[in-house]
Amino acid sequence: MKSCVPRRKLSAVIIAKNEAERIEDCLRSVSWADEIVVVDSGSTDATCTIARRYTDRVQMLPWLGFGPQKQAAVDLASHDWILSIDCDERVTPELAEEILVILTVDKPMSAYTVPRRTFIGNKEIKYCGWYPDRTVRLFDRTKARFSESIVHEVVVVNGRQSDCRNDLLHFSFASINDMLPKMQRYSELAARQMFSQGRRCRVFDLTVRPLAAFFKTYLLKAGLLDGVEGLAISVTTAVLAFLKYVRLREMQLEKNIEINS
Repeated sequence: MKSCVPRRKLSAVIIAKNEAERIEDCLRSVSWADEIVVVDSGSTDATCTIARRYTDRVQMLPWLGFGPQKQAAVDLASHDWILSIDCDERVTPELAEEILVILTVDKPMSAYTVPRRTFIGNKEIKYCGWYPDRTVRLFDRTKARFSESIVHEVVVVNGRQSDCRNDLLHFSFASINDMLPKMQRYSELAARQMFSQGRRCRVFDLTVRPLAAFFKTYLLKAGLLDGVEGLAISVTTAVLAFLKYVRLREMQLEKNIEINS
């Protein structure tokens, strides 16, 4: 049996912008943490007002990209153990209890992944490759930090990691109609990141990749078992792949015009 020590203190960190409709449920779900840090990147709604009901650690910072922004929030925390959570996510009581137990273990791992249950409206998406969608959310910041990626950021861990058993709830989209605008924003960020890495768009990327994305999500990941939502996710994933490379091609052309002008 693992020996226990006095519980380590935990900082829950959240980045936000114009999340007045969703942030309160998120904050309420981590109200048991020793500290909540909210980093806002310029909300024009009541996001900060709501956040201040739960914490006095609300900091305004210009947008840096997902990885750098989340790391900035981590750096502002008072405690080394971090729980990173997004405004559209909720920590279940079972997950909270599990985390509190982890914080009493004599020699915990450097980081822990958390499985996410994702919803579109009230519909849980069980397939499409969306579950368990494990990602590192609980970690010791002296042994882990966010990548510099402006989108699709990850926690880079220097040490051993393990898995939490209990789920994080992820209310990603209010409806099917809400999916495309959000994914368009991600495609723009992904294109910028690829461009900064020197990636180039090929015919293969515009033709084969979108089709492959659809068949992978709908058939290989069993998206068809999620009904209409599964079909919508599969189509949107294909469109996202196409738009990402179209935008990358546009950036290449813009650069060529600048060079030749």
